[in-house]
Amino acid sequence: MDEKILKSLYDIKLAIEEMDNFFLKEEKTFSNYQKNILLRRAIERNLEIIGEATNRILKGNPDFEIKNAKRIIGLRNQIIHSYDNISDENIWSIVINHIPSLKNEVETKINNSAL
Repeated sequence: MDEKILKSLYDIKLAIEEMDNFFLKEEKTFSNYQKNILLRRAIERNLEIIGEATNRILKGNPDFEIKNAKRIIGLRNQIIHSYDNISDENIWSIVINHIPSLKNEVETKINNSAL
């Protein structure tokens, strides 16, 4: 695997781990997310990083498979360019329903690169 792609996979992995760490001292609930502006902005920033890293991977190798890559990049663009149209519910749904599977996918690709 290309080193630039591997670095971007690690960027995604680290961004996800950082989001997970935000909930070490408090319960991972929508209520806690919604009432904490710093937490919301931090999660949005990590989603931007994930989207940018995914974009870099596809620019380096358009055939590299990441499930929902175009949607991940689209979310990054929406957060950056249409920040006033972002709903807390949508971001939270992504964090809860899609980030765990992305984490597994990225970790598998990283582990397979070492073989």
